[in-house]
Amino acid sequence: MTSSVSAIKRAQKESLLFREIAQLFLEATLDDSRLQGVVVNRVQLSPDKGLCTVLFYTPQGEDYFNTVLPILTLYKPSLRKALARSIAARYTPELVFKFDKAYEKQQRIEELLEQVKTKE
Repeated sequence: MTSSVSAIKRAQKESLLFREIAQLFLEATLDDSRLQGVVVNRVQLSPDKGLCTVLFYTPQGEDYFNTVLPILTLYKPSLRKALARSIAARYTPELVFKFDKAYEKQQRIEELLEQVKTKE
């Protein structure tokens, strides 16, 4: 019973973190044109809630994301500080930025399903 409650609380915290990080990143994107086209796709919170992996997606692909990653890393302290002010939590998780490969896989699967649907 407690594990399901814990999973629900963790999912709620992930949802809150996603909303806040997406909003803060949008504001940063408006200030820095080099981040145009890079979007927050989802977040994953570690089981101990000490690490928050922020997964980004860009239509230009992973190579472009790797060129923008040093710029994102410069924004990490200010994002974390703003996050600490906006969420009611004892600790603010450490942020890690990664490219979301799962989104491209999902798009490819949807394309294949659409092809199968048109053949039938």
